Amino acid sequence: MPTLRAAALALVAMAAPALRAQTLPPPQNVVSLQASATVEVAKDLLSVTFGVSRDGADAAAVQGQLKQAVDAALAEARKIARPGQVEVQTGNFSLYPRYSPKGGINGWQGSAELLVEGKDITAISQLTGRVTTMTISHVGFSLSREAREKVDADVTAQAIARFRARADFASRQFGFGNYSIREVSLSSNEPPPGAVPLMRAQALRGGGDDSLPVEAGKAAVTATVSGSVQMAPK
Repeated sequence: MPTLRAAALALVAMAAPALRAQTLPPPQNVVSLQASATVEVAKDLLSVTFGVSRDGADAAAVQGQLKQAVDAALAEARKIARPGQVEVQTGNFSLYPRYSPKGGINGWQGSAELLVEGKDITAISQLTGRVTTMTISHVGFSLSREAREKVDADVTAQAIARFRARADFASRQFGFGNYSIREVSLSSNEPPPGAVPLMRAQALRGGGDDSLPVEAGKAAVTATVSGSVQMAPK
């Protein structure tokens, strides 16, 4: 029996905190708040995607034409490639059959991509004038990781300061002179990379100027602080 009595006492001890929690009144004088801050920063990362497509009766011939086009473009891109400034990589390479109305294979189609991205906007824009075996299928600007990290701390500090100011203002308006933070969460975001539409990118590439005219624009980085505070007298 002592063992059973000890077990019963242990169960009562474990249940006591839960019972006390159920009987506690809801928190009083608590207010939920949210504050945001936004900083605009110049986009510093340019991404250009080159594409090429070929078709023909022989699969090997189509594949060879694609390879030749990519190799020529890649040779030009490698001339400006520099770690941290201009990164170059091949993209999708696909080859698939073309069917006749009767269902048989009557040819082959293929496509390939070359991706160039970096912070040396001048070098990349000039590269577009030297790549003649592929056309531009996408142009986009975004923030580099370094630029994002640099502005992130500043915008977060601004959002926190606004949250604290709002908490202080709410406390005084409700007749309290002080407050303490109960819980808080931080989040930040930025718009998706800006892109030049496909038709416009091809039109720019077809101009007489060797360089692709580009304008980076700015990105708005926003930080948001949300949470609740316990209002209290001084």
